[in-house]
Amino acid sequence: MKLSAKTKICLIIGDPVEHSLSPAMHNAGYEALGIDNQFVYLGARVKVKDVGIAIQAMRKMGIHGLTCTIPHKVAVIKYLDEIDETAKKIGAVNTVLNQKGKLIGFNTDWQGAVIPLEKITVLSDKKVMVLGAGGAARAVVFGLLKKRAKVKIFNRTKEKAMELTKEFNCLSGDLNNQEEIKDFDIIVNTTSVGMKPLEKETPISTKFISDKQIVFDIVYTPVETKLLREAKKRGAKIIHGIEMLLHQGMAQFEIYTGHKAPEKVMRRILYEKY
Repeated sequence: MKLSAKTKICLIIGDPVEHSLSPAMHNAGYEALGIDNQFVYLGARVKVKDVGIAIQAMRKMGIHGLTCTIPHKVAVIKYLDEIDETAKKIGAVNTVLNQKGKLIGFNTDWQGAVIPLEKITVLSDKKVMVLGAGGAARAVVFGLLKKRAKVKIFNRTKEKAMELTKEFNCLSGDLNNQEEIKDFDIIVNTTSVGMKPLEKETPISTKFISDKQIVFDIVYTPVETKLLREAKKRGAKIIHGIEMLLHQGMAQFEIYTGHKAPEKVMRRILYEKY
């Protein structure tokens, strides 16, 4: 890389963040386009209680772009100057751009969810089971409804699922009624179940999954979660979490740099890292 004092810094914050492949993906993209003298992408572990300090540091140090991962996607909002309309509707921000001192929040997670699904199916009128009710779930639900899918949200804490359903005008379900799993065309896991230390668990029983379904797990470490392994055994089409990471990152890359993201290079580096 060709770094100098003029190089703009982009940074991912999360807790944890050490597992993130975003720095490798973005930096590979910068190098491929020959703009690695203009941009560099780093990572920093930040506790929720310190998000405000991180945003203040972004202002003071002139950090160009800030990527927010778990658990900062909602907490960051109150510290920003402006939120774009999509991020407002989602109620979560994963991308912050420093535009001459003005901090603007965006959300590209919904693109990360929708684009991989649209590569293999038409979403309109599809029945989709969304597992989880956090910041990532908000983006997934928004994207699916935007594409006119029929969404039902399931969460261990029913109250959180119901809050989301009221906000997005969709349905909520009961995880105790697992037989309902077989009624959905698509299942999307937005929870952390499947990620360490829960890599031996699945968010739902897999015995009701069939070869007529698509199963998408946004967890990408490990690259193939137990949910995806079991779904594949049952003949379902599966989508790895890396695909969401890639497509939300590509949209983010374009916000940060103004350049079209080099998809092949960015996908290759993600799979090489595994």
